[in-house]
Amino acid sequence: MRNKLGNFFMIAGALLVLAAVLLLYQNRREAALADASAQEILPRLAEQITKDGEELPDPYDTAMKEVEIDGNNYIGYLAIPALGLELPIMSEWNYERLKIAPCRYYGTVKSGDLVIAAHNYERHFGNISKLEEGDEVYFTDMGGVVTRYAVVARDVLEPNAVEEMTAGNYSLTLFTCTYGGKSRVTVYCDMVKE
Repeated sequence: MRNKLGNFFMIAGALLVLAAVLLLYQNRREAALADASAQEILPRLAEQITKDGEELPDPYDTAMKEVEIDGNNYIGYLAIPALGLELPIMSEWNYERLKIAPCRYYGTVKSGDLVIAAHNYERHFGNISKLEEGDEVYFTDMGGVVTRYAVVARDVLEPNAVEEMTAGNYSLTLFTCTYGGKSRVTVYCDMVKE
């Protein structure tokens, strides 16, 4: 009986290790596909940004111009020089879209409460916890307007702390889940006036 129980635990342990390896493989595969997708979309998105003088934005309209690429709508791209990132930003979020590129979770640039979500893939928001106060973040919208932000704070929030992310206390909020999804790494930025 003791041998059977020992064998059972050995087999169960081996299965758990195998499951963990498969999960890690799947996560890395998704991350690589997401990075490739974002890098393929970025130049196509940049080509469609309105050139200076082509179209003047309405200063009173808070809606963000969208462009469709491969069946998904994008509102611009985000650059985080401290992390070496440039990423297209989809206009609306859902879990499937997050596997392709970061997504607008809430708000707009003009209303001063833009919130962007991304998976914790290394080439998406996996390293935003390394951002420091003063690091710059740039958002270029489809009208060609570049908005400059600076990191002012970081936090780790509970997964249901939606109000803390969408309250509009910061001009730009970036967030991603921690490994395991038990909390959200959140980076708050304020707009830099030229």
